[in-house]
Amino acid sequence: MKVVIVEDERLAAERLVTLLRESEPATEVMACLDSVEATVQYLRDKPYPDLLFLDIHLSDGPALEIFRQVSYDHPVIFTTAYDRYALDAFRVCSIDYILKPVTRAALEQALGKYRSLARALGRSAGAARPGLPADTAERTGTYKKRFLGKVGQRLFFLEAGQVACFQADNKIVYLVDREGNRYVVDHTLENLERQLDPTRFFRLNRRYIVQVDAIQQVRPYYNSRLKLSVKGIPACGDLVISRDRVAGFKAWAGG
Repeated sequence: MKVVIVEDERLAAERLVTLLRESEPATEVMACLDSVEATVQYLRDKPYPDLLFLDIHLSDGPALEIFRQVSYDHPVIFTTAYDRYALDAFRVCSIDYILKPVTRAALEQALGKYRSLARALGRSAGAARPGLPADTAERTGTYKKRFLGKVGQRLFFLEAGQVACFQADNKIVYLVDREGNRYVVDHTLENLERQLDPTRFFRLNRRYIVQVDAIQQVRPYYNSRLKLSVKGIPACGDLVISRDRVAGFKAWAGG
């Protein structure tokens, strides 16, 4: 495995190299870079690594600036002291977001995700996007664009763009809009999965399907899960992504 490390703190870079060699002895560190400018130049001139380790703050600016200058489509693992950039990180090809100080356990877990993703992509190039079922992703132009919601005896037409999420609660499924209004819809989550555009909607767990534009924040959560804040859902209702869906969510969020 060939990697490039982008880190402007020398000791942090050296520690990451040491941990990588302990965890993956065959790892080849192609370069250790410390700035946006140096990384952009490297990625323009050199072959892409298998895996890019990237600090979120570099000596000459935010690391995400790299992706505005280079069209980079290989896996990235972010290492940072800040958790507030997780959602932005997942919009590029991030497969993990490790908070400093990096531990061997966290690194090995991230490398495990990389290996699993590499195997999956190797087996199923051209397969359906993660998040919603393959039979839906293979259809074009047939995704549901409007829903009929019910509040009491009143019926409402709601466009797909108004949806923050769908929530299953005691065998009833609600459409929650971005203002927090809830409408009963005559669908199961499984049925909705087959009708929703998989580039816009993701099944988080047994209870929730969320729309990408309604996501306000993504934060690391215990037991290797992720926690989302979503428009229309109060803070106490933050949504947790099931551990087995985290890798798929990151791939989906990265576009």
